[in-house]
Amino acid sequence: MIQIKSKTEIEKMKDAGKLAAELLYETGQKVKAGVSTLELNDFAHSFTLKHNAESAPLNYRGFPKSICTSINEVVCHGIPSAKEILKDGDIINLDVTVKLNGYHGDTSAMFTVGTISEKAQKLIDHTKKSMWIGIEAIHAGGRISDIGNAIDAYLTPLGYGIVRALAGHGIGRKFHEEPLVPHYANSEVRSQIRPGMIFTVEPMVNEGSEKVTFDKTDGWTVRTIDG
Repeated sequence: MIQIKSKTEIEKMKDAGKLAAELLYETGQKVKAGVSTLELNDFAHSFTLKHNAESAPLNYRGFPKSICTSINEVVCHGIPSAKEILKDGDIINLDVTVKLNGYHGDTSAMFTVGTISEKAQKLIDHTKKSMWIGIEAIHAGGRISDIGNAIDAYLTPLGYGIVRALAGHGIGRKFHEEPLVPHYANSEVRSQIRPGMIFTVEPMVNEGSEKVTFDKTDGWTVRTIDG
């Protein structure tokens, strides 16, 4: 069931979202060559605790760390590690979620390490633009599928692959709530958008195929199928 938030709940969600945004920014400032993803994780965890919040990913369905750090061909859910050291030319997605006063704030962004390729920069730029195009398609009385239709109409002509195995989601007291928010066209999710709904728009976009693989060893890491 889709949860419709009250005005009070929306204000609490704003507080959680603001903290998540601050966490993302501050952690992003630590991204540079020679830094391990575990260092980023530990900074983020300490920052969250200092602000009287919880790191929502930690132990969520068994996830072992406080943030997701996804480098290059890793699409999402990368697990921070002391052995994973950032190097010049890397692109990394930091995905952070906090739980503050019972409500979740979830955000992510791409960060670059040193000088990256023109192709990688274009991927980042087009993906970010597609997110805003999807957000602009949201209006009361519309459909969740409008979001994916708008994103797809922008990205597909550019030759990018929009990941179908993963999607945005509702959020509130729970980390993941209904509705599911696909980022591609003609999805079967046609729930009507109503005032008080809160959900994420987080397109995952590949340079090649939209298909991905799920790491069977760690149970979390999602990678592009073609590298």
